[in-house]
Amino acid sequence: MSDRLAPRALIIGGSLGGLLTATTLRAIGWRVDVFERSPHALDSRGGGLVLQPDVLHAFAFAGLRLPATLGVESGDRIFLDRAGNVVQRGWQPQTQTSWNMLYGVLRDAVPDECVHAGETLVRVEQAGGQVRAHFAGGRIETAELLVGADGARSTVRELMLPDVRPAYAGYVAWRGLVPEGADGATAPGRRRWNWVWFRRVAQDKLPALLTDRDGRAHAFSLPPRCAPGRAWGSAPRRRGCDARAPFRALVHATSEPFIQAILDLAVPRMVFGRILLSGDAAFVPRPHTAGGAAKAAANALALALALRKEDGPLDHRLQEWEVSQLRAGRTMTDWGKRMGDQIMGLDVAAEAVSQ
Repeated sequence: MSDRLAPRALIIGGSLGGLLTATTLRAIGWRVDVFERSPHALDSRGGGLVLQPDVLHAFAFAGLRLPATLGVESGDRIFLDRAGNVVQRGWQPQTQTSWNMLYGVLRDAVPDECVHAGETLVRVEQAGGQVRAHFAGGRIETAELLVGADGARSTVRELMLPDVRPAYAGYVAWRGLVPEGADGATAPGRRRWNWVWFRRVAQDKLPALLTDRDGRAHAFSLPPRCAPGRAWGSAPRRRGCDARAPFRALVHATSEPFIQAILDLAVPRMVFGRILLSGDAAFVPRPHTAGGAAKAAANALALALALRKEDGPLDHRLQEWEVSQLRAGRTMTDWGKRMGDQIMGLDVAAEAVSQ
């Protein structure tokens, strides 16, 4: 089959989820075009993350070569008390990597002519096994499949499920990156430290916290360089982070923190004819699962495997994909809720209210 005759997918969202979908579909011969609403390159976004097996499987399937050093290997998971004493230690080997590293490899694998920045989806139509996407600038694109991989603020989800929205979990994560040396390096003395500090914030206090230094309100997160000095000075730094060294030292060494509201989202459906939801557009697991990128990778790889099969009509294969991915998404989000509520004491508060 010539490339011109190959089936085509429109992928809405150019972050990790969208690029994972693009690379795995390209691996099975599909033509892909990625549409990202931001007009700017998505570099230097996000912080550290755990390199899960699902991500490695998706990379291998797409034939992507990762750097020889993927990140920093960790062995023990250590819990400290407020005085900095070790109260629990357990062997839990993991590879800590960065958003930037994974994004760079994925972005390099997708040709520039297939990635379109500054394109905002406004509506979609379906007929005869085709999807037609209309963008704010007047652009119209048609394909056999449209994948909404546009994150928690998904436009595709809003079009398909207008009543389903992320719910605030009752706490936020202050996050920061402290460089030891050059960006992307992994050798001791040249790495970046990634820290996360969870704090309960009342729903009515959230809008003020997520208003940047220019007075612009953000829905779910405040990027680096946007947090107003008063918020940074009055929260982790002023309170000493309620901790002792070494965590406090990391917080005080951070010049440009960012804030992430912790959200819950679980959709009842992921397939709407030839329109799909994937990654955080469908399920937003809490960060305690360390599974956000892994979930997006699993969605993308499972979709590519379903599309590559030739037994049965495409719509039937998409329905099978939906059943398996809904089950996996619900399992991860439920687990994250239980873990997060326990860590933050929200389960105790809820029980007290019910009594």
